[in-house]
Amino acid sequence: MKKFVWAALLAASLPVIHGCAAVIVGGAATGVMIADDRRKTGVYLKDEEIELRALDRLRGQFPEKTVSVSVTSFNQNVLLTGQVPDQDTKAKVVEAIRAIPNVVRVFDETTVSGRTSLTSETNDASITTSVKTRLIGSNKVSSNHVKVVTEASVVYLMGLVTREEGDEAARIAASTKGVTRVVKVFEYLN
Repeated sequence: MKKFVWAALLAASLPVIHGCAAVIVGGAATGVMIADDRRKTGVYLKDEEIELRALDRLRGQFPEKTVSVSVTSFNQNVLLTGQVPDQDTKAKVVEAIRAIPNVVRVFDETTVSGRTSLTSETNDASITTSVKTRLIGSNKVSSNHVKVVTEASVVYLMGLVTREEGDEAARIAASTKGVTRVVKVFEYLN
């Protein structure tokens, strides 16, 4: 009977143990990403905070879901992509993001238009994955130094890179199937 109870307890605890392993592995992976990132750890964490505050602020100020804006922060520079219904809303979105603590600069690439279709969003995700995969295969630029964002088949590249790395990343992105344009939002080390 004791063996049965112990077996039952072990079986019941496996999902919990498995969850702990996922947290440990996930935490380790994040640590590796931070270690290979050219940003200081504090700046990396500020970027995460900026993105969370921005999304919270946009949800709070535009609860009617009239905006479909993505916020990407890299080295405290914020890239806004997506759609807004009019110029007034566009200006209010930029103003709201600029007011977030630690934001150094805002690159507003939003467009005045209706929301994109699910097909377009799926295509953008596919393009982003393709560009990231091709960057991983490059020996001239580290994929960990370049952040890739795609909106309406336009690829935006952010990161702390040398000019050579930036040019290589842009070349890779531009030659990826489905990309219509590449916008470099890099900070250069040299």
